[in-house]
Amino acid sequence: MPVLMTPDRFEELVGDALDLIPPQLATAIDNVVVLVDDRNEDDPHLLGLYHGIALTERDSHYGGSLPDTITIYRDALLEMCSSEEEVVHEVAVTVIHEVAHYFGIEEDRLHELGWG
Repeated sequence: MPVLMTPDRFEELVGDALDLIPPQLATAIDNVVVLVDDRNEDDPHLLGLYHGIALTERDSHYGGSLPDTITIYRDALLEMCSSEEEVVHEVAVTVIHEVAHYFGIEEDRLHELGWG
C-alpha cells in the first residue's frame, strides 16, 4: 500500500534532501530547477529525472540556455515505500542521484557508489 503524504510534506522532503548536498557542491549548482511531479508519463515507475546539459559537458555555447531540470516523481516514490521513514530515505537517494547527473556522474558510477 502506498504511503499517504500531502504534496507540501513531500516537497519539504525534497528540500531537506537538497540541504544534504555539501555547501561546496551546492554553490556549484547553477541554472537548475528542481520540480516535483506526480509521475513520468513515459515511464510511470521512474523516480526522478535530470534533463539538461551536465556541468562536465557545458562549453562556451551554453550561455543563455534554459535551466536544466531535475524532476522528482512523487507518486512513484510513495508507491514503492511502506513507511514515511522509507520515503525520506528514497527521496534523499533520488535527489542526490539526479544532482549527480548534473555534475556528469554516469548511471554505472552512481550504482557503484550506492546511489543507484
